[in-house]
Amino acid sequence: MSAVTEVPPPAPAEATPAPTGGKSHDKLRHGALAVWSVLALLYLFIPVFIVVLFSFNDNQGRFNFTWQGFTLRHWADPFADPDLAKALTNSVEIAIISTVIATALGTFMAMALVRYRFRGRSTVDFFVFMPLSSPEVVLGAALLAMFLTLNINTGFVTVVIAHVMFTVSYVVVTVKARLEGMDRHIEEAAMDLGATEWTTFRKITLPMIFPGVAAAAMLAAAISFDDYVITSFNAGQTQTFPLFIFGATRQGVPAEVNVLATMLLIAVLVLMGLNVLVQKRLARRDAMRAAG
Repeated sequence: MSAVTEVPPPAPAEATPAPTGGKSHDKLRHGALAVWSVLALLYLFIPVFIVVLFSFNDNQGRFNFTWQGFTLRHWADPFADPDLAKALTNSVEIAIISTVIATALGTFMAMALVRYRFRGRSTVDFFVFMPLSSPEVVLGAALLAMFLTLNINTGFVTVVIAHVMFTVSYVVVTVKARLEGMDRHIEEAAMDLGATEWTTFRKITLPMIFPGVAAAAMLAAAISFDDYVITSFNAGQTQTFPLFIFGATRQGVPAEVNVLATMLLIAVLVLMGLNVLVQKRLARRDAMRAAG
């Protein structure tokens, strides 16, 4: 008989101790990220804080560059300078008109580029992105040369045309991204049930892409209102808010400029807040419909 040799069970492996420096390293990394984020936000918002602060500056001369005391007299009549009021009115009117035209054109251009396959589609897509990548100096000079060649006097109308030209690209890009993420089967189901193309667009497509259209319109309006380079080439005798500020820097920027800038900032923040509330309400309504 052969002897049976028992093999002893293997010894349990010793647990590898967890590195002690892992948690401390994560805390250090998170702390550094938080500090970096705070510094980045300060870098972005310090100029805004300065604009708001100096709207309350009790400046005694023409220049509003040094703090001299607190006052509310600039807020009492922010339109005291008629030239400033006219420049602001021109900027608002140009922004509204160009935004309406660019949003309408850009929305339908985005739908054509996303929904249809046609000859020259890639070429159109390329030219849509050209204003985004071209320097504003080049665009402004090219538009001025075109207007002079066509014997068109530069002024309010040429500024509107120029702003539509470069803001429509932003609208196309924004709405196009929204359309590409949209479920096309919903539109097909509506048309299968008897809806016409216009009815489908009005009741199905437009409500679904409306957040993208609204975002594109706000972006176009902000860019139009803020533009200086292209406007300076094609404005002629028309003065806008950025042109007024640049011209006033040589003689002294009035404190009312800071007041109006602060008022515009507050208006934009209110609109952004309303947009967020509307989007949350729509998302909550869609979730309730899906659950029901």
